[in-house]
Order: sequence, then C-alpha cells, then structure tokens
Amino acid sequence: MSQREKNQPNVIVFFTDQQRWDTSGLHGNPLGLMPNFDRMALQGTHLTHSFTCQPVCGPARSCLQTGMYATKTGCFVNGIPLPDSAKTMAHYFREAGYRTGYIGKWHLAHEEPVSEPKRGGYEEWLAADVLEFSSDAYNTVLYDNDNRPVKLPGYRVDAMTDAAIRYIDRSQNDPFYLFLSFLEPHHQNHLDDYPAPDGYREAYTGRWMPPDLAALGGTAHQHLGGYYGMVKRLDEALGRILDALKSLQLDRNTIVLFTSDHGCHFKTRNGEYKRSLHDASIRVPSAIWGPGFFGGGSCRSSYR
Repeated sequence: MSQREKNQPNVIVFFTDQQRWDTSGLHGNPLGLMPNFDRMALQGTHLTHSFTCQPVCGPARSCLQTGMYATKTGCFVNGIPLPDSAKTMAHYFREAGYRTGYIGKWHLAHEEPVSEPKRGGYEEWLAADVLEFSSDAYNTVLYDNDNRPVKLPGYRVDAMTDAAIRYIDRSQNDPFYLFLSFLEPHHQNHLDDYPAPDGYREAYTGRWMPPDLAALGGTAHQHLGGYYGMVKRLDEALGRILDALKSLQLDRNTIVLFTSDHGCHFKTRNGEYKRSLHDASIRVPSAIWGPGFFGGGSCRSSYR
C-alpha cells in the first residue's frame, strides 16, 4: 500500500436537502426507498441518531463547512453570506494536498453566480448559490469556474451525479475531496411541489406515511409521493457513485459521508417545512463508509 493510500483517502460528501431520517429502511420505512444507503450504513458506520444543529438551509451549511455554530459564523438565517475570512473544510483539505471540488447547491454567498471569493475555498466549481431558483427538475443550470452557465441534461439528480462521476474519473490519480450538494428532496419553491422523476410520484402516492404526519396532516397527503420519489432517485444516484468508485478501484480508498442539512415536517409544525426543533425537522439520515469506517456498526449519538 502506498503512502497516499495509507494517509490520504479520497473524501466524498453526498449531501441531500430536507431529508427525513425515516426515509431509510434502517429507520423503519417499509417502501425500499434507500437500499444503497442501508447497505452503505451496514457495511460502514451508521450514525443512527444524527441531528442537524440548524434546521434551515444556509445556517446548516455554514455549520457543516466551518465546524462552527451559526451564531459564530454569523449565518444564522438564510441570505447571510459566509464571511470571506471563514476557514472551511476546503481550506483544510487543500492544505493537506487534496484537490477540492464543489457540485450543486451552495446557499452561502447571497449572489448568483457565486464569485470566486465567495466559494469557501473550493477550487473546482460547478454550482449555484440557490439551486432551486437557478434550475428546475428537468432544467439543471449550474455555473462553472468562470461563472458561465452550464446546462446539464437529464433529471437534476442524474445530471449532477453524472458531473460528479466525471470529476471522480479525472481526479483519481490525486487525493480529492468532493462535496456533492443536491437540492432533492427539497421542494421546488416556485411550484411549492416535490417534482420526482416521471413515474416515481405515482409509485409512492397513497402508501406508507410516518406516524407524526399521519396524525398531524399538513401537506403530507399531497406531497409525500413526490418526496419519496425524489428520495428513491437520490439513493439510485448514491448507488451509481459507489459503482463508479468500485469500477475505478477507488472503493477501498475513498470515504463517503451521506447526510442532509435538515428534515421536513410538511407544514405540520409551522407554515412551511422546517424551522422547528422536532425530530421531523432536525433528525437526518447519516452514515460514513470507507477505510476507517468499514465495520463500524452503529454510532448512536451524532450532532453536527
């Protein structure tokens, strides 16, 4: 084993948006939405009780990128840019000799497109600050390093996964850190809807509903089919990433973290989907897979 393989495994963060913990079969969901996540968690280390410290998009991201509370970064509500002086995971990985890449939703710049000083130190960039406004389910538009709009073909999850696999392929000879930040299963704001891939909403409409949503109502009956369809496609994307790593013989030398910024209560606790301190808003599915985490079992307490 080379020195690189011993000390510098690749790192991929597979980051979803607004995903409840109980979308996973390991947490009792009977619909088979996340077989790849469940397999990853069983093979690696499952963070069974994983909670966000900020149940809203921008603040949660500021915490994860910097390791500091939102009251420390100053990003305590959406729309406050991460300070230029903030040191992020990208800075630390770059100091350790890694290539760093960011694909997807950023939500820490309050400008579109995101100028280089507002990118948190990431070198290779294919992202949008507020992806729900720059794109739609079948109209994926991101911005590259030169702030040129790039339209990617396919359903948004697939388009971004394709871009991530291309990044992994061209980066495989150097240690890399990739943050892949999906919008799904967040609602599409201008529609107030959860646009799943064609045919996926219908497969899950009217099926199992978590007890809190069944009891409290909200918009779950209207939206849960689409939400579950988005989760299913995300899990298929995770499977494609793991397959790509295996085919490139990187699966034993790459750490993959799966987590989400916050959950979703479907307007049962307040007038929208998050911003509450109930499990529905703060508990998320999380697992780590890769060297150092294989066979790690269950870690029952995880606060980000």
